[in-house]
Amino acid sequence: MTSFSPPSFCSPRRRGAAATGIVIGLSVCACFVGLCQPPTYGQDLADSAPAASDPFVKDRVDASVDKAIRYLIAQQRPDGAIASRGNDTAMTALAVMAMASVGHQPTDFSPAGRAMNRSLEFVLQDNRQDDQGYFGRQDSSRMYGHGIVTLMLTEMLGMGVSDRQDVRMHDALEHAIDLILAAQEVPKREGHQGGWRYQPSANDADLSVSVWQLMALRSAKNDGLQVPATAIDRAVEYLHRSYTVPLDRDGTPEKQLGGFSYTPGGRNATFAMTAAGLLAMQVCGQDDSPLASGAARWLEQHPPRWKDRFCLYGTYYYAQSMHGRGGEAARAARNHVEQMLLEHQRSDGSWLAENGEEEDHGTVYATSLAVLSLSVKYHYLPIYQR
Repeated sequence: MTSFSPPSFCSPRRRGAAATGIVIGLSVCACFVGLCQPPTYGQDLADSAPAASDPFVKDRVDASVDKAIRYLIAQQRPDGAIASRGNDTAMTALAVMAMASVGHQPTDFSPAGRAMNRSLEFVLQDNRQDDQGYFGRQDSSRMYGHGIVTLMLTEMLGMGVSDRQDVRMHDALEHAIDLILAAQEVPKREGHQGGWRYQPSANDADLSVSVWQLMALRSAKNDGLQVPATAIDRAVEYLHRSYTVPLDRDGTPEKQLGGFSYTPGGRNATFAMTAAGLLAMQVCGQDDSPLASGAARWLEQHPPRWKDRFCLYGTYYYAQSMHGRGGEAARAARNHVEQMLLEHQRSDGSWLAENGEEEDHGTVYATSLAVLSLSVKYHYLPIYQR
């Protein structure tokens, strides 16, 4: 397969508060009880759930995640890429985000930490990003891959193994963000303004590609990179036009229950796009919007099913967005996701989708999305924190 196509900023503050501080805090606690050891990835992990009162005993989700991380590490090529079926820049970025989402960092003295560092070096090679700042050309992942890689680098910024690596990430991000902003400014058809499509020069947009760019911009803005507020505002307006229920003059939906469609003006909500739209609304501070509330209620009635179209892609957004809702909805969604994913994890720790749209993307794609979905238990990545 030649193209990745799911459904047709440098900040010490973030490094300390959002990720490193949490991990170090847990490590210090572990040292006091005699458990301060580097992660071990060669041992068998028990499948039975431990007593919830002991935070240092692995439960079934922890064991599943550890097996998955070991699998991803085992797929790493000599050049540092982690990929199984092409689109190696985008897949490597997904794998790095998956590892980071469960608490690993490139600075860790562990197999996962070393793998992340090598993967970052792969992504930061000159031939991965073209002269326009585009990450999607070399590996044919298009704007999907560009958004994924840009988001990964914004989340890793400040966590590099050296100042030089952080500077390289910062420089790559400046060009990547400029490309996203320029692509948004391309004149587009009516209703498609503010969004993005497969190519930077596209004159139309779809929600799936747009959400990756929007999350990358929001994360970059959190990092202190130059992202105009108007770019975020225009993207949110695009989200509104992708809502499946008509809005009145005040922007209020005519019905309480609604979702998001793949392209603007659609009236048929889909699971993956509703989950993606809800997460995008939350990331942009629109948690209390009636569109977000309507989408959350829609998702409560339409949880993921393993063989549905784009199940893993949608489940990633579903797990993160429903976690953002909090309360019983978050608990129910987490239980559903954990049960579904643990049931379908393969013996080697990987996942492989069983729907036609995703199966061809391979195990690195599926395993990374599964780990990102399970990561709500830990919630280390700043972009997903409430």
